[in-house]
Amino acid sequence: MEELQGGREGHIFRSDNKIYRPRGKWSETVQFLLSHIAEHGFNSAPKPYGFDGKNNEILSYVEGDVFNYPLKGNIATTEALTSAAKLLRLYHDASSSFLSKHSNQPMKWMLPSREPTEVICHGDYAPYNVSLMGSETVGIIDFDTAHPAPRTWDIAYALYCWAPFKTHEYDAMGDLASQSIRAKQFCDAYGLLDVDRLGLVNAMIDRIQALVDHMHNEVSNGNQAFIENINDGHHLAYLTDINYLSSHQQYIIDALVS
Repeated sequence: MEELQGGREGHIFRSDNKIYRPRGKWSETVQFLLSHIAEHGFNSAPKPYGFDGKNNEILSYVEGDVFNYPLKGNIATTEALTSAAKLLRLYHDASSSFLSKHSNQPMKWMLPSREPTEVICHGDYAPYNVSLMGSETVGIIDFDTAHPAPRTWDIAYALYCWAPFKTHEYDAMGDLASQSIRAKQFCDAYGLLDVDRLGLVNAMIDRIQALVDHMHNEVSNGNQAFIENINDGHHLAYLTDINYLSSHQQYIIDALVS
């Protein structure tokens, strides 16, 4: 098997066109979700193949190039940004009937649900969780953080990651003006109504705070990866980004609805 780089080092492997990755408490629910969206015509996500005898889930390999921060090259293009937004919209639409169809089945999610449960959010729709062909976003990977919530909950985190409204020198790209333009381009490509854009900065702030709270909760549960993240000060970058968004809230809102 070939070990894949990124994410959980030493835990994700590829054999032919299948991926083997550690099973979580939520993995069975996510496999139901992946089957559901495929049945509803969304073919840009992994196909589920169940589980092996080594506590791994098995998924199809999603073709394309993958990237991470800092955003450079194809992942930093407007085409990648807008095609990512269109792909997220298609995924949301395909997921919108999941809860009603599987209402009688017990479900477990890594992250808590939020009302109104309009769609199944991806939960971490960032540049490192998509695949590209050239400059076009063609695939979505890593649905571990999927959970029921409003569309705007997912869009808010996507804007934070794709604009990106990040202040750390490794993650940052452009200035407030260019970031706000990219955020508007994402919303336009998704087809988000102006009325839904008005609350996006608050949603970004709430979503980032929820991430910080999740990190601290995992630390209290003894999760070594999050203990290391907190010790390294990762949460401080998120708190700085919250202050950045709060300070420029009206400017960003004006740009989103201009």
